Amino acid sequence: MEYISLNSFQYYADTAPLVQSLGYELVELRVAPQKTQYKVMAVIAKKSGSADSEGIGVADCAKVHRLIEPRLEALIGSPDLYMEVTSPGMERTIRNAAEFCLFIQKMVRVWDRECSDWVSGTIVSADDKSITLDIVNGERTTVPYDRIAKAKLLNS
Repeated sequence: MEYISLNSFQYYADTAPLVQSLGYELVELRVAPQKTQYKVMAVIAKKSGSADSEGIGVADCAKVHRLIEPRLEALIGSPDLYMEVTSPGMERTIRNAAEFCLFIQKMVRVWDRECSDWVSGTIVSADDKSITLDIVNGERTTVPYDRIAKAKLLNS
């Protein structure tokens, strides 16, 4: 699995602090020009360690939408945006290893190429090289990203 800094994505660094000010993490931001408008797709999650155990709801998405839409219109230079703000979902497929740091204390399963099996556990820490998990049987393991073939966030 490849680690690509989230700040390297276009407009991410400009919008992530706004989302964080509301108590959420910006997991993914994609901006794609269409024929006559720009399509924006944002994925948000509760901050790690949040006291609120509920998931992301429509009201949460609406708050983030209202906050970042004017900022993106100014950055892009166009008022013609189509924007979707969503939650990570029940079992988000993690495509970029940089996302792991946003899900500390959440359950995840990763396909470890070295043992050719799924490794499930709670994310303890993540950096730009590896992820450390508390495995279900009480052990702790560190898996380098180059050994991860695929990963899913689990509904814990």
